[in-house]
Amino acid sequence: MTVPVLETERLILRGHRLDDFPTYAAMWSDPEFLRHLGPPRSEEESWGRFLRQEGMWSLVGYGLWAVEEKSSGTFIGDCGFMQNRRGLPIDCGDLPEAGWTFVSSAHGKGFGREASQAAIAWADEHLAAPSTWCLIAATNVVSQRLAARAGYQEATRITHLDREALVMTRERP
Repeated sequence: MTVPVLETERLILRGHRLDDFPTYAAMWSDPEFLRHLGPPRSEEESWGRFLRQEGMWSLVGYGLWAVEEKSSGTFIGDCGFMQNRRGLPIDCGDLPEAGWTFVSSAHGKGFGREASQAAIAWADEHLAAPSTWCLIAATNVVSQRLAARAGYQEATRITHLDREALVMTRERP
């Protein structure tokens, strides 16, 4: 499947490209970026995550978009939907899991809100799933607020990777 391209006022959501990888790997090794996500990832671990992006689109028909800032043409993060099969104590089945990650230098600029709104609008139109969900660290208040603004509501709290986390759900309109 070809990854659809979405555009917002300041962003282009597109498929990942090989030239995104150096920034992607740096993001997944940045302690500031990872403060809610766990330990830094090696280049090998980041490469596996990076390759997963293309595979998700090919196998399940959705995935994470690479987020590019229009004004600079720079890769600044990911946003979209995944199927991670996390084995959580709450059964989310094969429902799409929403997610967004951005390089630290992009934080606080509204890119997460802008990208997630575009991704969710696309999902509402193109995915047959009755709902989507997201998993957010209990300490990540900024991401929780972003999810709430997008219509996600706390369903339960769990322990995931030895950290307290919220499972938030959103019904498709």
